[in-house]
Amino acid sequence: MSNDRLRDVYIVDAVRTPVGKYGGALSGARPDDLAAHVVRALVDRAPGLDPARVDDVVFGNANGAGEENRDVARMAVLLAGLPVTVPGTTVNRLCGSGLEALVQAARAVATGDASVVVAGGVESMSRAPWVVPKPERAFPAGAPEMASTTLGWRMVNPRMPKAWTVSLGEGAELVADRLGITREQQDAFALASHEKAARAWKDGAYDAEVVPYGDVDLPRDECVRDATSVTALAKLKPVFRPEGGTVTAGNSSPLNDGAAALLVTDEAGLRATGREPLARVRGSAVTGIEPQLFGLGPVDAVRRVLERAGRSFADLDVVELNEAFAAQALGCLAQWPELDPAKVNPRGGAIAIGHPLGASGARIAGAVAHQLAAAGSGVGLAALCIGVGQGQALVLER
Repeated sequence: MSNDRLRDVYIVDAVRTPVGKYGGALSGARPDDLAAHVVRALVDRAPGLDPARVDDVVFGNANGAGEENRDVARMAVLLAGLPVTVPGTTVNRLCGSGLEALVQAARAVATGDASVVVAGGVESMSRAPWVVPKPERAFPAGAPEMASTTLGWRMVNPRMPKAWTVSLGEGAELVADRLGITREQQDAFALASHEKAARAWKDGAYDAEVVPYGDVDLPRDECVRDATSVTALAKLKPVFRPEGGTVTAGNSSPLNDGAAALLVTDEAGLRATGREPLARVRGSAVTGIEPQLFGLGPVDAVRRVLERAGRSFADLDVVELNEAFAAQALGCLAQWPELDPAKVNPRGGAIAIGHPLGASGARIAGAVAHQLAAAGSGVGLAALCIGVGQGQALVLER
C-alpha cells in the first residue's frame, strides 16, 4: 500500500482445489464444503497460528442462490471447525468476487481493522439451482417460468437497454468484431493455454498450491486437454453466432467447480504464523465499462493499478489474466502493447484450467503470489474481466 500510514499487507500462503468440470469430479461437493476445505487446509499449513486469531473470513461467490446461501464464508468457518468466534462475510463482484474478497481483506489489514484474515472464493456451477420468480398475483393459472442460475443474465430488469444484456459469448464476439480478432487467433491462444497448463502440471508447478479435495479422484484440473490441437479446435462450431461467429466452446473458458483461499496478515500476524510471506500487496483498482464490452474491463483497471503502485508494464515479471474468452483476453493484450505477452499466464489460463466464477480471482492472485515466491523476487499482476461491465486488477510484490 502506498500510504505511509497504512500497514504493510502480506500474503502468507495460498491454496486451491483442483478445478472440476461441469458435472464432473467435484459436482458432488457442496460449495460450502469446498470453501470449508480450502479454509481448513490454509489454517493447517500455518501450525503456529492459533485459528482464534483469524479476525475475519471474506469469501467471494457469484451465485448465492443455492447451497452457498446464508453467507458461505460463515458456513465455511463453521464447517472447517474454526472457533465459532471467527466471523465471515461473503462478497459478490461476479467473476471478480474472489479478488474482491482479497482486496477487502487487504484493506482491513492495511487500516488496522484486522491482523489476520482468510480471503478466498468458491463456486459450484454444477450445483447452481434453477429459480422460480414469485408470481405477480395470487393463484396464477400458467406454468411458472424457471431460470438457471449457472451463468449470465436472468430475470433481467426491462429498463435495461437490450444492448447491455447480450449473452457473455455475444459480448466476446463484439470484442472480436471491434478489434479484428480472428477465429484463428482465438484458437491459437486457446491451444497455448492448454499446452502451458499441461506442461505446468507435468513439471509440478502447481504442487505448492493445489490441495486435493477429500477422496475425490481429481489429481489435477479436470478441463486441461493434453491432446488438443489447432485442427481439433477448428472443427468446433461457433456457439453464440451460428453464422459468421468466431467464439466456440474451445476458445472459451468452461463451466467449473472449485475454491481457493489466501492467508492475509500484517507484520504481527505474519510473526504469529512463523512463515515467510509469498508476497506483499501493493495496490488494487476496479473500473467500469459498457456492459456488453465487459471483456475489455481489465484494460483501464490494469493501467490504474500500475499507476497507483508506481509501476509500469516493464516492471512486471508475471501476469495472470483470467481467460474468460480468448477474444477478450486477446483484446486486452492488444491494448497493452508495452506488455510482453510471454509474461502472461505462463502456467496456462482459465480456458484450460477453468473458471469457477467466484473462485477465479482468488485463484489467479494465489498463482501470482506463488510464482513470485518461486522466483524469489519480482512484481506480479492479477486481472479479470467482470460481467455487466467491470474490470479489476491487483499488484503484488516480493
